[in-house]
Amino acid sequence: MKKKPTFGLALSCILFMFATIGIGKGIFNIGIQPLLIMSAVYAAIVGIRLGYTYAEMEAGISEKLKQTMPTLFIILSVGIVVGTWIYSGTVPMMIYYGLKLINPSWFLVTAFIIVAIVSTATGTAWGSTATAGVALIGVAEQMGIPLGMAAGAIIAGGVFGDKMSPLSDTTNLAPLVSGAELFEHIRHMFYTTFPVAAIGLVVYFIAGRQFSGVEVGQSENIRLLMANLDALYNWNILLLLPIVIIVVGSIMKKPTVPLMLLSSAVAIALGSIIHGFDFSDGMVAVVSGFNVNMAAAKGVDPDTIIAPVMKLANRGGIRSMMNIVIIIFCGYSFAGIIEKIGCLEALMSPLNGKIKKVWQLIGVTILATLVMVFTAGVASVAFIMIGTLLKDTYKEMGLEAKNLSRTLEDSGTMWLPFVPWGASAIFYMEVLGVHVGQYGIWAISCYLGIFMSMFCAFTGFGIARIQPVSSLKEEVKSVS
Repeated sequence: MKKKPTFGLALSCILFMFATIGIGKGIFNIGIQPLLIMSAVYAAIVGIRLGYTYAEMEAGISEKLKQTMPTLFIILSVGIVVGTWIYSGTVPMMIYYGLKLINPSWFLVTAFIIVAIVSTATGTAWGSTATAGVALIGVAEQMGIPLGMAAGAIIAGGVFGDKMSPLSDTTNLAPLVSGAELFEHIRHMFYTTFPVAAIGLVVYFIAGRQFSGVEVGQSENIRLLMANLDALYNWNILLLLPIVIIVVGSIMKKPTVPLMLLSSAVAIALGSIIHGFDFSDGMVAVVSGFNVNMAAAKGVDPDTIIAPVMKLANRGGIRSMMNIVIIIFCGYSFAGIIEKIGCLEALMSPLNGKIKKVWQLIGVTILATLVMVFTAGVASVAFIMIGTLLKDTYKEMGLEAKNLSRTLEDSGTMWLPFVPWGASAIFYMEVLGVHVGQYGIWAISCYLGIFMSMFCAFTGFGIARIQPVSSLKEEVKSVS
């Protein structure tokens, strides 16, 4: 007979995972994959004690992996996009003209805004970071701007757009589990999201002043880099076509993965026609990424290409994403088991009936979401569990469902980049080449969201309350 886990037993799974990763990664620098597997083994032992069979826990893992398949498709598609967009010259052209046009002192502000716009249009922080973000991190490196600072602004812009886009999966999931309406949810997020974004932009503006004396165009290294890019590519406005396909298709609400694949196919055609690259190398870029050796097909000697250009150009492809995919599989082994054996519910149940005030309810939502996000490494589990468990409490306290959905996003979506073993942080570290410890402090609007959320809870600013039926009738009469 199966038993429900006690709070202490459920908590032990979480503490074991934190300790294993903290000691294994922090002290012994062990890869995250075996540490996640060790955590899953401990959770499985707890599950066996509770009466679960291996087959049942395996089914829990399989169900969790089934839920993440759309995410895996996007990850692999991102690898294809990066490889083919470099093959086509789309990303290099963004870097090339970025070096010409972007003022170093305004770089951080510009980076946030550009990535935020792309992310809002496409509904994915990952896609915007892997395209516009990759180009911008290349520009930052050549300008001498600290990569942690640049990556923080890029990621913050990507997450901002992801959060505010009606095309985003988390933006749709949060109101779904909370019982709110999608566009009401998005409008309600203005109260917490725009103020912290404004604070971030002010900080980026002030921090950027230190780069006001940088003369990018006068640097010998920059001139050599741009000369190398000129040798590799033939600049043409048509190279922006892959970006146009993504943006226009997203505005038309077309599926993300097919759009990315179509954009990649066009990129391969452009690289072959405009630059004279070998078409078969375009296929290689899909799997293994672009390599400057491919320029030999157009008569460029790869030995003349400088190391910084190789670092910018030699990337992408499906294989570049496989480390992320493996970590997701390992992480979901742990998340699938603890959800299957009831640990998440056991951690939440003691909170029921002890919440009396609005700030307590918002605070508990934030704390519980953060615990779930840092445990599972994804927002979906936190949204589903906490949204389901707390939505009645919000209603009983006279609060509209959109308060819950907004708080889930403030503490879930916005904090994903800070979970080193989570899919989002792993993705950003892999694509941008910058560790969480470097970019974390500069992803300002991401971590300030929970403080703005608590400010609203204490002051009542931006808190939507359920209107009594009598008040609604009076409003209708006054309008008529």
